[in-house]
Amino acid sequence: MKDNAVPQKPEDKLDFKKILPVFIIILIDLLGLTIIIPLMSFYAASFGANATTIGLLGAAYPAMQVVGAPILGRLSDRFGRKPILIISQIGTLLGFILLGFADAIWMLFAARILDGLSGANISTAQAVISDITTENNRTQGLGLIGAAFGLGFVVGPVIAFLSLAISGNNYHVPAFVAAGFSLISIIMTTVMLKETHPARKSVSLTARKEISLQLFFATLKKPMVGFLLVMIFVYQIAFGGFQQLLSLFTLNRLGLNASGNSIIFVWVGILVVSVQGY
Repeated sequence: MKDNAVPQKPEDKLDFKKILPVFIIILIDLLGLTIIIPLMSFYAASFGANATTIGLLGAAYPAMQVVGAPILGRLSDRFGRKPILIISQIGTLLGFILLGFADAIWMLFAARILDGLSGANISTAQAVISDITTENNRTQGLGLIGAAFGLGFVVGPVIAFLSLAISGNNYHVPAFVAAGFSLISIIMTTVMLKETHPARKSVSLTARKEISLQLFFATLKKPMVGFLLVMIFVYQIAFGGFQQLLSLFTLNRLGLNASGNSIIFVWVGILVVSVQGY
């Protein structure tokens, strides 16, 4: 039987040597985030925050990302991916340090707002992967970010559980551990990551905005694209609510503390990793 399969071009094969440093950097970076996520509600509750305040705290980070990410993305086109990624990671590091020193609810908000404004780590890493992949293997390359998320959700909560167990449920300790992983990611980015998009003076920072409400609504009108964007939006609402409020639910219904909640997030991570190939 004749094989009609089109042979894969050498340039279309995913170069794992190029992708591996990005994957490791993303994974280490995400470990800091996934250490914190299972504990934030408990951390806020320890300062007397109610469910509404905890929900607002959870919304602070993504809300600030909406503001900061497009600006940092534009800057990465102008000045290169590597310096902007490092700046973003430094913001995350400072946010975790502030979280570790927090002694009032406003400091938790300040930490998450700072992290959100500088939170272009993943989007910049996605841009790096897009730079070093072709149209035919880009999906496979970007899929590794999903795998890093899954592994982060497995390993991060385990580290959170261990740090709580060692510290006697001191919520400040996991924050400093997360800061440690963030510092490692900065060092790895500085040493391991090669610039994939050199600075370009031709990219104007004062040019017409690429993102506008007019363009947004025009994109939504496109049949398949609009549908997918709405589905992603609905999914993010559901998953975001799950992340932020699950710990309150398990505490009130099941009596689980922060350590028990970390184990649930480990299971979530295992499920995410399991379905990545499908």
